[in-house]
Amino acid sequence: MTTDSEPVIYTEGLTKRFGAFTAVRGISFAVERGEIFGFLGANGAGKTTAMRMLCGLSRPTAGIARVAGYDVARQPEQVKRCIGYMSQRFSLYGDLTVRENLKLYGGIYGMSRTHIRQKTAHVLQELRLDHEADKLVGDLPLGWKQKLAFSVAIFHEPQVVFLDEPTGGVDPLTRRRFWELIYGAAERGITVFVTTHYMDEAEYCDRVSIMVDGEIRALDTPRRLRQQFDAAGMDEVFRKLVRVRQAGA
Repeated sequence: MTTDSEPVIYTEGLTKRFGAFTAVRGISFAVERGEIFGFLGANGAGKTTAMRMLCGLSRPTAGIARVAGYDVARQPEQVKRCIGYMSQRFSLYGDLTVRENLKLYGGIYGMSRTHIRQKTAHVLQELRLDHEADKLVGDLPLGWKQKLAFSVAIFHEPQVVFLDEPTGGVDPLTRRRFWELIYGAAERGITVFVTTHYMDEAEYCDRVSIMVDGEIRALDTPRRLRQQFDAAGMDEVFRKLVRVRQAGA
């Protein structure tokens, strides 16, 4: 368990190799409590591989990583109990109702029956799903599934929630509404670590890192990165980084 003064996520030289291929190359960074940290990069840049290590799902080849004060290589089970996770696939059970999904995940997280009932009532009210509680998740519109999946990921109020390209395939308005839920979680002290290839979403983050070929090539606030690269937006920052990589190849 971290103290308020310690980074919730800390890495130093974190590396992952698959045979002769290095997917993540010695990345180092720290994320503070309640921060919204964007982990950006094109498909294949190493974002998901890095996230899997931080979630305790993949053992690092080299380097150090701590999440919520636990070493991801030596204490992966403790890490898993302190985090939430949401992927682009939402990880919900379509043949269960909204209420049944919440009850199921509450049990998985080790919450008491009383706490599950109280939290379920709060989530249903917050998402305005009171009248849909007994509807199959598979029958919900995509935007509602997405918001429900996020609420499930933070149902147990974890220290950190990892979001792996959670807004893929949804329209811009739905994406913006989803980010309102992210802001609410961060205000409650939950650290949000989000991977995305949508460069406009970087503007919603407190800080962002940009990965290129398994390396972090830039890390700062969106405003400072725009200034550093003399760019109008984060998409231009990213394109300039890629051009630098191609020129040096």
